[in-house]
Amino acid sequence: MQDKASQDKKRNDVTGDLTLLGRETTGPVRKLETFPNQHPGRRYTVTLVCPEFTCVCPVTGQPDFATITIRYVPDQRIVESKSLKLYLWSYRQEGAFHEHVTNQILDDLVMALEPLYCQVTGAFNVRGGISITVDAEYQKQ
Repeated sequence: MQDKASQDKKRNDVTGDLTLLGRETTGPVRKLETFPNQHPGRRYTVTLVCPEFTCVCPVTGQPDFATITIRYVPDQRIVESKSLKLYLWSYRQEGAFHEHVTNQILDDLVMALEPLYCQVTGAFNVRGGISITVDAEYQKQ
């Protein structure tokens, strides 16, 4: 069994670079924070679902609502979920077409995580009689 000092050191090794978790935040932040994957030799999938994603139409300013689903196979880094929540919240007042915002989220996740695989699905609610689902995917070479 580990003593408290070695447990604290291990925790700090994993969480030492995080600036948002455990701290009060007052609004959205366009910053994805990560921490080390403690199982880098194992291939496993992380799935994150945000059923309350919002952005606005860049032309009309009308609100768009979506469920954003992120699936990724980590390599060395894991996304910290509070930073992801604040990051997704940052799109709330931003005008973006569905295809662009889904691909931008993927690009930002790939830059932050350098995952083995990542897929972002934006399932946008019906507006104007049409629902739009966008799947964007990345595979490490």
